[in-house]
Amino acid sequence: MARLTRAQQQERTRAAVLAAARAEFAERGYADAKVDRIAERAELTRGAVYSNFPSKRALYLAVLIDSIEHPGAAAAAPSSSSLAAALSAFARVWLERLPLTGDTPAGGKLQLRSLAGVFDDEPGRTALAQITRLEALLLALALESRVPRHPRRVRLAELVLTLLNGAGHLADAAPGFGDPFDVTQACRHLTGLDLADTWDPPHLPYVAPAQAVRDAWQPPAELPDQISGHQAGFDADGVIAVLGAGRLEAAEEAVRAAHPGDRVTVAVVTGDPAELGRLVRLRIGDLTGCLRRVFAPDALPSLRLVLDDHATIASAIGIPDIDDATEAAVRVQAGKIVARATGRGAAHAAATAGPLS
Repeated sequence: MARLTRAQQQERTRAAVLAAARAEFAERGYADAKVDRIAERAELTRGAVYSNFPSKRALYLAVLIDSIEHPGAAAAAPSSSSLAAALSAFARVWLERLPLTGDTPAGGKLQLRSLAGVFDDEPGRTALAQITRLEALLLALALESRVPRHPRRVRLAELVLTLLNGAGHLADAAPGFGDPFDVTQACRHLTGLDLADTWDPPHLPYVAPAQAVRDAWQPPAELPDQISGHQAGFDADGVIAVLGAGRLEAAEEAVRAAHPGDRVTVAVVTGDPAELGRLVRLRIGDLTGCLRRVFAPDALPSLRLVLDDHATIASAIGIPDIDDATEAAVRVQAGKIVARATGRGAAHAAATAGPLS
């Protein structure tokens, strides 16, 4: 029998830990799960578990991520042409996660991908709020492809996500309460509300213009685009915004300010890739998985979203230090960086910067 390489052995160990952790969390729930029992289930040492996952929270998130990256067979919803039909289909797909009355509490939480009691600290709560804003933007961009005469549907997306997440919290606390078909119908009818959705953040008129430069641009290696699932290269003209987990709402500022035809890329960075980085990967992967089942590829958001866990993009554009409050952006044209901005409003400033003449 051929000996396993070091990489193969590491992958086998990681898979064993994930399988054991999934069983432990499904049986006991997040709060009562113990790393020692997970190690025992996997027939590994406690140190072997921690060498792959630095905390129980990181391990729980990895289990949830694995469930969305390797799902069971799921039927694709038909692509819907109207706004109401698209929202109805999205809600139906999203609600498939709800636990049933007979499910165990711990198993139901795992199926629901519940984060109740997992992120009770301030950094986690801040990141969750920002991730939810980004989720609303991504859903809104898909919905806007159905109603091009109305350029912004973010408030509608926020309302839909509020309703769906509320249904999820109720299913977590009181399984069996509420009817998913009623929730789906309610989401469909939300399209009839006049939400007066305008785009006028009060701080944007005061954002300093981007600095005009002529710096060499050396594109980093490709990274997976979390929206399309394809590899994202960085050699095309457009705007690249590097946003910390606490500044994800600035993604919309880049999208709305971009010139027609611009490629807008958001690179998410964090000072805590093991936990907050995994949280972003989980929530965005969950949402985009639903979007891909409802919307045709040409209706998905044109925004590209990559997770810059190792700060390779941040380093490439000249940002040496990153944290969850990072906001920096550049405009790339003809193989050069032609505009730079840092600080609050940087994504807007780089997107509005004029091209080189």
